[in-house]
Amino acid sequence: MAELEIHHETGNESDPTGRTVGILAALLAVLLAIVTIASHRTHTAAIMHKSTANDEWSHYQSTRVKYHNLELGENLLAVFGAKGAASDKMLADYGTQKVDYAKRAADIQKKAESYDAMAERDEGRALRYDIGEGLLEIGVVLSSLYFISRRKMFPAMGLTAGIAGVVIAASGILQ
Repeated sequence: MAELEIHHETGNESDPTGRTVGILAALLAVLLAIVTIASHRTHTAAIMHKSTANDEWSHYQSTRVKYHNLELGENLLAVFGAKGAASDKMLADYGTQKVDYAKRAADIQKKAESYDAMAERDEGRALRYDIGEGLLEIGVVLSSLYFISRRKMFPAMGLTAGIAGVVIAASGILQ
């Protein structure tokens, strides 16, 4: 049986720096993947919170329209000079409904503002993740330039960019 000759790339064993830089680039790539996923999830959360806020603001607006319709009814009764038990009953009913709609509108407004605040907070966090993601990408690329140039300044710059990316992305967690 003929022997199979396997050729190995040379140079890997004689370049311990290359091995270290390869591990650095792989580590930066893993961190990049984590930050990218966090960024995407946070952007999605922001969109969902903003959508819910918009729904609440629409609900608030419809409640205020109903409130103003009651005011219009009161004004019409006053303009037409309606008197008697029926108009008094309508005015009393309008007054009760106005109190109910005013309370509902205030509650809905608080919910809408809360969802708006959550969306803003998510967008702030997502921005930090995006900046961290960009710096980690730069770190991977700079580190990889070592294999073309064999200059140690590239992995050093890549490590610096990667550390900055991780720090900025981690600050998004605290926001």
